[in-house]
Amino acid sequence: MADVPRDLFEAALAVRERAYVPYSRFKVGAAFRTADGAIVTAANVENAAYPQGQCAEASAIGRMVAEGHRRIAEVVVIGGEAGDGMLCTPCGGCRQRIREFAAPDVVIWVCGPEGTRRRFTLDDLLPFSFGPENLGV
Repeated sequence: MADVPRDLFEAALAVRERAYVPYSRFKVGAAFRTADGAIVTAANVENAAYPQGQCAEASAIGRMVAEGHRRIAEVVVIGGEAGDGMLCTPCGGCRQRIREFAAPDVVIWVCGPEGTRRRFTLDDLLPFSFGPENLGV
């Protein structure tokens, strides 16, 4: 199996350390490569009113759009602790958010701090998805 692109992994790992997680202590970092080659990152942000927190992936999408990018070409998500083997895949809501900006064959690298844990496509994580083309866009 191929391994995670080093530049995206290092970007996600670095931003993960800046996560704001005083309640769960569960840091997540996300890095996207956009279709035009830019790297956009974000970390999760918790809130005392739990539903008001933000996932790393949703925050990265907001940042990506604010920076003028519209297409995701590749994703890295890093969560968990080194060696725990847990898969920190994007939540259901973030899978749909990613789908808005990514094709079903976009690769999502699920990593821990030590490296690749599993490689998925968006279609693996969100089969039979509803996307912009369903609305003629």
